[in-house]
Amino acid sequence: MRQQPTAARPQDLPVKADLARLRVEYGKDSRLAYLGHLDLIATVERCVRRARLPFSIGNGFARRMRIQFSSALPVGASSSCEYFDLRLTEALDPEEALAALRAATPGALAPRRAVYVEGRMPALEAWLDRASWELCCLGAPFSAEELAEAVRGVRELGKITYLRGEREKRVDLSATLVGFSVREGDDGPVVELETRSSPAGALRPRVLLDAALGAAGLAEPSSVRVRRKGQWHEEDGCLVEPFGRLFQPGETPLS
Repeated sequence: MRQQPTAARPQDLPVKADLARLRVEYGKDSRLAYLGHLDLIATVERCVRRARLPFSIGNGFARRMRIQFSSALPVGASSSCEYFDLRLTEALDPEEALAALRAATPGALAPRRAVYVEGRMPALEAWLDRASWELCCLGAPFSAEELAEAVRGVRELGKITYLRGEREKRVDLSATLVGFSVREGDDGPVVELETRSSPAGALRPRVLLDAALGAAGLAEPSSVRVRRKGQWHEEDGCLVEPFGRLFQPGETPLS
């Protein structure tokens, strides 16, 4: 196995689209839900190095590991469906690569599946444009019916305006909120959301919840647990699973 980084000249390195592209599914649980996205990237890269996988280095000035991640989770949100694509200089058996990654990764970020995907598919962050979420409102002083009515009211307005830092942001709910439902859970109302993202923007689940509570005059719950439960690609009205039917290869690398 060739060690990284390589001393080869950039012009002599292989074209990215021709490299083996290993897609890995993992979770983000426990205290690591509060790990920021940049820290997550650094952690996963260290795990790849500890696993001694033959990862590829980019041809640019910085010569970084060729790895792509699905869209960033809000800090504090957990997930059972995160993904990264890793470019390898040689195609190992995916089960062997998965076992090596598991041995080198903290349990709260443990990888669950690994397969090779088409090298010329679009980047993960752009390709996975549909998601499902669960929000558990713990100790809520309102019922599921009241919360459902509040979310319906905000959805009928068609947009949300909120502050992120000092910048005013707007979200078009007609484009980003596909559907929702609210039910009574053991510890309070539970909201199930289906969202869509695009270059024009994405909907953060907690932003929708805060807007609904504010518009309806409902008091905040004692805490809210947010979890991403699924990610897919939407194509021709169908949802494509990340390890399912793949894009047809083209003549130009898209990622």
